[in-house]
Amino acid sequence: MSRLREVDPRLSDLIRRENRRQHRKIRLIPSENYTSEAVTEACGSPLTNKYSEGYPGRRYYQGQHYIDQVEALCIERACELFGAEHANVQPYSGSPANQAVYLALMEPGDTVLGMDLAHGGHLTHGAPVSISGQHYRAVSYGVRRDTGELDYDEIESLALKHRPKVIFCGASAYPRTIDFERFGAIGRATGAVVVADIAHIAGLVAAGAHPGPFPHVQVATTTTHKSLRGPRGGMILCKKEYARALDDAVFPGLQGGPHNSIIAAVAVALKEAAAEPFRQYAARIIENAQALGAALVERGFDLFTGGTDNHLLLIDMTGKGLTGNKMAVAMDASGLVCNRNLVPFDERSARDPSGIRIGTPAVTSRGFGPAEMVRIAAWMERVAQVRADASLDKAGRQVQYRAMADEVRQLCDRFPAPGITYPV
Repeated sequence: MSRLREVDPRLSDLIRRENRRQHRKIRLIPSENYTSEAVTEACGSPLTNKYSEGYPGRRYYQGQHYIDQVEALCIERACELFGAEHANVQPYSGSPANQAVYLALMEPGDTVLGMDLAHGGHLTHGAPVSISGQHYRAVSYGVRRDTGELDYDEIESLALKHRPKVIFCGASAYPRTIDFERFGAIGRATGAVVVADIAHIAGLVAAGAHPGPFPHVQVATTTTHKSLRGPRGGMILCKKEYARALDDAVFPGLQGGPHNSIIAAVAVALKEAAAEPFRQYAARIIENAQALGAALVERGFDLFTGGTDNHLLLIDMTGKGLTGNKMAVAMDASGLVCNRNLVPFDERSARDPSGIRIGTPAVTSRGFGPAEMVRIAAWMERVAQVRADASLDKAGRQVQYRAMADEVRQLCDRFPAPGITYPV
């Protein structure tokens, strides 16, 4: 990045500092990962210079000979990897992909059935603060209080009662396997189009480590980062009968020109995800998440549903005498990066919830294994003890946090992160 340092040293320095942060800290946010060097190169390619409104073979600008081939290649790889009949790879991210579904399949005021945000769903599944909950009649389903898991009989009952036009399945904070086959049956019984939002688990689905949505549902949406390990983008996958409506919703309905360099980077990530090393990687994500969960349970942490089937863990910090926000801030100071998160039936607000959410895609990309998961659990226990210790003042806690951050950095030095420029 020598040219950037010359042209804009201030921005160059900020990137350098972020580069160092990503290396020195253990990233436990389940929606974050590291892209490969090849994906990063595609993101920064001259493809970003080209404007390409429309679709391959149907553009509004000339000079698309190579761009069309790039997008067609990405579409082909997406369909093959996920077993879809059609793919739109132009959405700028997962939320615009979901908005395109609403535009294509619903009218304002129509009913959508989606997972409650407070129970692990996503903003775009009908949350009141989202356009999906403001322009459409949103009905929410949640998890059982006794098990923390989805109650498919209740979901079917709600669908029969409210007759939604669209049912969203998929989650952003649900640690168990999602039964796409059952959701598909509910959709057929009620006449609803079922949309699987696989943004969090796309990498697991691609690798066969989690059941896939097809042929059970009609539409699937996803981001292209998270467990898929690509750039920050989005995709819509669907059966052919929905292709035209969804394509028209993306362009010209919601977006103008696609981000060609991102589409190229997605194509690279899809190629990587189709290879055997990625299948092994996805299996290790789950192995690490379960090892981390078991180590945390041994240390008295309250895991929602008691563990995980996928890449994430949802932890209620109440039993440790902390809020999610206090734990998240203390962990960050100690070199462990998570996010505060509501837990189902939380009595606290989203700004200061009871829980935290952690996951293993990024640490697995670094090569961490079960032994490192045990070390992370031990650090988390120490962080919770220090933060809850009333005998320590702020300065005393900071000393403890810095000591742990040094230990974390030493571990990170042993596991260089993919795609990061070294030295840092």
